[in-house]
Amino acid sequence: MTPATKTLSLLALGAATLATGSLATPTPASAAEGKTNRNGQVTVTGNGSYTLGNPAAPVKVTEYISYTCSHCAALHRESDPVLRTTAIPQGKVALTVSNLVRNPVDITIALLTSCGDPKTFFVRHNAFLASQDTWLPKAASASEAQRKRWAEGELPQRLRAIASDLDFYEKVEHFGVTRSQADQCLADKAQLDKVMAQYQAASQLKLTGTPGIVINGKVLYATKDGKVLQSPMGGPLQATQWKDMSAAITKALAANTAGQI
Repeated sequence: MTPATKTLSLLALGAATLATGSLATPTPASAAEGKTNRNGQVTVTGNGSYTLGNPAAPVKVTEYISYTCSHCAALHRESDPVLRTTAIPQGKVALTVSNLVRNPVDITIALLTSCGDPKTFFVRHNAFLASQDTWLPKAASASEAQRKRWAEGELPQRLRAIASDLDFYEKVEHFGVTRSQADQCLADKAQLDKVMAQYQAASQLKLTGTPGIVINGKVLYATKDGKVLQSPMGGPLQATQWKDMSAAITKALAANTAGQI
């Protein structure tokens, strides 16, 4: 694992710019909790991030992601099925997705996943991550002419070119978002400002790569034998794997049960 994210070497942002232990086995929710579909409970935060589950859950997990990050897609594949069948529906864990954009493709997807009913954000979010292996190679092998279109002109124009070249319009149509609506979202300055606010929040946490996992306000770092692992430059390595995230959530849940949080 490295602290840096494996993202596309495309363009600068520019001025616009568990399956371990207790989490693997579901436990019955209380009668009161059972009346609420926590997997369908979506809340939008002040900076435009999306929270799945009980916003008052004792354990709050935030994932700072880049949609072009292969590690983010891998973490999603491993964590999403477990969390959705255990701690989230029980109301014990809330999962927030925030953007740590690295390139214009990230910005394009961040704006498209926010395009439409907030309640179905996670449907769009899941779809882009689940299909990363189909559209990411297209982005990586883009022609010189395509890269030029992605780099020149006003930002909405550049993002529309990306959406067209990578077949994103067809993808969002499956969720009832028309091309015209998608174009409006790609030109939404207010939403772009929120995406960049999420980026700034990640910077304040000193996240050096994606995914960045934050549990109850604290960045999760990779450890070995109880010690935080260090990068060659001396800084702590972010934990980016499900095994680390799973263990940390399990520990936080146990602390809550013991009345420590």
